[in-house]
Amino acid sequence: MKITPLRIVLLSIAVTVIACDRDKDVKVAAQNQSAIAPAATPAAKLSLPPDTGPKPAVDGSSAMQYVKEMVAFGPRPIGSANHKKVEDYLLAHLKGNEVENDTFTADTPEGKFPVHNIIAKFPGTKDGIIVIASHYDTNYPFRNTSYVGANDGGSSSALLLELANQLRGKKRDGYSVWLVWDDAEEAMKPDNEVPFLDDSLYGIRHLAEKWEAGGTLKKIKAFLLADMIGDADLNVDRDGNSTSWLEDVVYEAASRLGYQSHFFARTLPGVSDDHIPFVKRGVPSADLIDFDYGYNDVFWHTTQDTVDKLSPKSLEIVGKTILETIGILDKMDPLPPK
Repeated sequence: MKITPLRIVLLSIAVTVIACDRDKDVKVAAQNQSAIAPAATPAAKLSLPPDTGPKPAVDGSSAMQYVKEMVAFGPRPIGSANHKKVEDYLLAHLKGNEVENDTFTADTPEGKFPVHNIIAKFPGTKDGIIVIASHYDTNYPFRNTSYVGANDGGSSSALLLELANQLRGKKRDGYSVWLVWDDAEEAMKPDNEVPFLDDSLYGIRHLAEKWEAGGTLKKIKAFLLADMIGDADLNVDRDGNSTSWLEDVVYEAASRLGYQSHFFARTLPGVSDDHIPFVKRGVPSADLIDFDYGYNDVFWHTTQDTVDKLSPKSLEIVGKTILETIGILDKMDPLPPK
């Protein structure tokens, strides 16, 4: 969904990771990190609950089927007929759930466009909200190509539908969970024309501003972002712009499920992604992103980002880890300070 080919440039005195997106100025160079997220602080000592109770269930095959059905519509940039078809598809699968539609008009370098964030809400017994997010649009500059973003936007949006299946009809003995399909995440112009952070994240920025103004933001205990998580060769990176203690909880969840080998073998100094508007507002946030998609990222933001590169097992691993993370957060009392 984001970033251009990730390049790791080893210099004699520093390691800088740059994720420049062909349509998104997603620069994650270490020297830029301070402008995006607060300065790093020592990781909090976590008081983790015991590893008890049943493990979460996620149907990777079901999630994969959702990916296939969404990409079958074709490219889905904002303002397109296919984008509207995907909106309708998501809403149809959420019928019967409590759904909030956050719609507005974004003023972009390419003109004004309708933007539609979709929020499915699953109430819990504890006072607080855990948000799980994914963008669902594809890149506007690629609108006249066959680019369908199977991994970038498709895999995570499909996984959220499967998470809705697991949450539906069950009383949550924990925080409320809100699933967010945020819109207009991709940049409208190539990053060599307009800086990414000036031309992207339209939907999630609007939602963060709206929730801050209305008082919802202070109720959010954690913001978990899923991005590019369907790769058959799954290696989720640790992100320097994410909250350290929350990523530690994610790793604990993965370890409890036996999935630790798929998480955090590599650390990126900082990724500019959908979580940034919440990071800036002090919400504990974690970006679960596999930023290594094919050799030298050859599949990322190209027409090669297709379903055949994905695996139901990867979707299952990330989905179960997210649900296990939520279960741990439900029982951590108190949570570390923001």
